Amino acid sequence: MDTERLYYRDSYLKEFRARVTERDAEGRRLYLDRTAFYPASGGQPHDTGFLAGIPVVDVVDEGNRIAHITAGPVSGVDVEGSLDWERRFDHMQQHSGQHLLSGVLVRQFGFPTVSFHLGEEISTIELERASLDTKMVAEIERQANRIVTENRTVAISFQEASAADGLRRPSERDGPLRIVSIDGLDRSACGGTHVRATGEVGPILLRRLERIRGNVRIEFVCGMRAVRRARADFDAISAAARALSATLDETPALVSSQIEALRSAEKDRRKLAGELARFRGRELYGATSPDSGGFRRAVQMLPSGSIGDVLRVFAQGFTSGPRAVLLVAIRNTPAVLFAVSQDSGLHAGDTLRRVLARHGGRGGGAGMVAQGSVPTVEALDALCRELSEL
Repeated sequence: MDTERLYYRDSYLKEFRARVTERDAEGRRLYLDRTAFYPASGGQPHDTGFLAGIPVVDVVDEGNRIAHITAGPVSGVDVEGSLDWERRFDHMQQHSGQHLLSGVLVRQFGFPTVSFHLGEEISTIELERASLDTKMVAEIERQANRIVTENRTVAISFQEASAADGLRRPSERDGPLRIVSIDGLDRSACGGTHVRATGEVGPILLRRLERIRGNVRIEFVCGMRAVRRARADFDAISAAARALSATLDETPALVSSQIEALRSAEKDRRKLAGELARFRGRELYGATSPDSGGFRRAVQMLPSGSIGDVLRVFAQGFTSGPRAVLLVAIRNTPAVLFAVSQDSGLHAGDTLRRVLARHGGRGGGAGMVAQGSVPTVEALDALCRELSEL
């Protein structure tokens, strides 16, 4: 038996009575002769609420009928249903806001809507557009909110697909269509729930932009979501302003200057760290006694760390002196850095690669500096012994 969709004609219906036409053995999947519960469809999530006092946790569109999934078994033939109205009205605001936004975007800016998604916290519209700049986003938002304040009528009508003209997007369905119209702005085939006038959409706030599949995705919120988000944004900026001892208006510029100062300080820090590492490498070279062949060989065993720019600069400092060979082993990784001076007669990359292969490791490098890793600390110890004897 088909389910009569009460929300098609009255999105404001909060309570209803219906007859159970079918249920599963557990009594948790029910089919009704009529329902005000909206199933997940067209980018809009399903409603929640109660049937016979039992929470409804999911609503599934199965074509001609709708399944109601409940948290527990529902008995009886005649049942009373009630919606979570706060959730439903929020969805009505977001979905109607999407129609309004899409109408503004295509009519005033020539940007068609490709897809729409209504989430628990934010909603998105994907546009057939490669990019948007901030000035255009601000203007789109301004025009959309202007339509909100005009409180234009949002009307529901039914018309045969063959006779339905002026739709924002042509429908691929045959037979009767449910058409949602915003006076003088938009006309779309849609089965979702909507407000009666644009004023009920509330404020529209456009937020993050994202590139996807060559298109632009706009994140937006409407109504009470926009109010909550604006409050959260204000609180976050206020906290930053207090931390910087600045006014709200001064905060963005001050944050930018602080970021630039931090970047400059980090650049200086890295430069100084490199100079210090090079100095320590040279210092180690000076403190290392030559062997019988005149080579200065040093082995550094580190309990933890990683092979990064500072360690490589340290090695270059050591091998900037003549006839130098340096081995640095990091036990927690386990990994090794092998560096030689230009006059050593060794190729660091080729030498280390051969030794690593004998100990189950991988790596390599250039003529003067190379690095690699082995699977175990035992392999690292064996590799270090072999390299120390070269």
